[in-house]
Amino acid sequence: MGKINGCLKCLFIFFNVLFVILGCLLIFAAVKASTYGAQMSAVGGPGIGWVWVFAIGILGISILGIYAGCSEKDLILKIFAGFMAVGMIIMLIFGIIIAVMRNKARDNFQSASTEYAKPLMEDEGFRAMLNGIQQSGQCCGVASAEDWDNEIPQSCECTGYGCAPKPQGARGPDRVFSQSCGALLFLFLDIVFKISMGFFFGFAVTALLGLLVSFLMIHQVKRHDSSGGASIAMKGY
Repeated sequence: MGKINGCLKCLFIFFNVLFVILGCLLIFAAVKASTYGAQMSAVGGPGIGWVWVFAIGILGISILGIYAGCSEKDLILKIFAGFMAVGMIIMLIFGIIIAVMRNKARDNFQSASTEYAKPLMEDEGFRAMLNGIQQSGQCCGVASAEDWDNEIPQSCECTGYGCAPKPQGARGPDRVFSQSCGALLFLFLDIVFKISMGFFFGFAVTALLGLLVSFLMIHQVKRHDSSGGASIAMKGY
């Protein structure tokens, strides 16, 4: 008989296998999302680099958890428990940071000005993204059409209601959308923020559960060793 209850051991290994798969999926997602990293950072969103960090971290710790469960070694389980404790604290910290970043980005977009929009418009990737959503979103610029300086793109052209004359001296459509795209941009960005917060706080809870299970397994290993090899029944806990 093993040192750890068989059902608990199998459940522990099963969930670590799931997190190995999740780590691989996060690495794949990071590769696919790398093209949008600059645009996300430009508008105050979380960078793609952090996805790589957490994906590799989850993958490595999950592999360690599988080895800890299979080996039933007290030292390895303690190392895994240590990673769970540190991981829980890190996830909580980053969850709070993302919440603060979300509030700051919301305030920036709600009170969007030409000064705020100017550094964003200097990024070619952001300009291309904005140009792609203006026609469907019926908006123009971050704060106003003047964000495009003297070159108003055709995607700002307005042919119905809610139109305004183009800025004086600018080239492009004669009538442009009077509504800015700040609120729409934050709407898209807010989805990313909410997913990120769910990710961090969800993994903080998961790390706490992993820490508690690790303590239980460590206790079973110690009790097994101190009792001279007697098997541990789950009903005793």
